[in-house]
This record gives sequence, structure tokens and C-alpha cells, in this order.
Amino acid sequence: MHAKLLFLYLIMNYKINYLFVTFLGIGKLPKIPGSYASFATTILLFVLFHIFEISVDIFLFILIFLFIVSIFAINNYVKNSDNKDPKEIVIDEFIGQAIPISLYELAHQENNNKIEIITFYFIMFILFRIFDITKPYPANYYDKNIKNGLGVIMDDVVAGLYVVAIMVLFMVVKSNFF
Repeated sequence: MHAKLLFLYLIMNYKINYLFVTFLGIGKLPKIPGSYASFATTILLFVLFHIFEISVDIFLFILIFLFIVSIFAINNYVKNSDNKDPKEIVIDEFIGQAIPISLYELAHQENNNKIEIITFYFIMFILFRIFDITKPYPANYYDKNIKNGLGVIMDDVVAGLYVVAIMVLFMVVKSNFF
């Protein structure tokens, strides 16, 4: 009886971990799973922040928790594989895309202009995909040199922070010159 329960636990643990690291299976979509995951994240966060009105402060704590859990989940997922960053792992895209969007929301909590918000979400999505694909330094360092869950996530975190930097620069130029 105990062996059957242990086997069932291990299978359920694997399935839950699989669903987590593949962002509910989005990572198994063909061709561009990272882009699909980033787009799904963008839509999900719009719904959470603007329809369900989830607090950005609470979400940021959840995001930090997800970052930590993701390191272990990815390590567990790839522990018996030679490929330490398979394409189906897209939880890192969720985290990387969520960084600029949640920080944008934190800085613009009073903005109720849905067209402007959607425009900025779209710009952040495009910028994130550009930085995630091109991996400018130090994102490429993490991608090439750290072959574990932290390395998988950190290149996307850096891409997200690059988007934040571009958005801050844009806001500064906009407020000072227009």
C-alpha cells in the first residue's frame, strides 16, 4: 500500500511540476513556445490587474515566491536530462515578462486609460521578446554559463529589467520634452 502511494505521489509531483514549468502546457506548443508564454502572461496580467483588480504589491510578493520555486522546479525537471534549458520550460518567460508589467502597474496605479495601458503592455511584450531572443549582456552570460534553474530564469529576468530600463527612459523623455 505504501509503495503504491509513494508511486502515485511521485507521478503527481512530476505532473504538477511539468504543468508548472511549462506554464500549464503552453511550453509544448510548436515553434515559438516562449512567445506564446509571454503573450499569455501579458493577457493574464491585464486580466488580473484590470478586471480582477489584484493588488500589484501582493502580486510582486507572489512573483518573488514563483522565482524561488521556479529554480527548484526547473532543476527537478531537467535533473536527468543533458539539456538544462529545454524549450518547453517557459515559466522563466512568465517571470521575465511579469517584471516590467508589474513595475509599470506599480508606477501607474492611477491610470485608468485602458487604451494607453494596452498599448504599453503591447510595447513591453515586444521589447521583452526582442531582449529575450537577442540576449544582450549579461543575459547571454547567464544563458551560456549557468546551466541550472537559476541560469534559465536569470536571462529572462535580465531581459525584463532591460524592458524596465527602456520604459523608464521613455517616461523621463516624455515627461521632460513632451
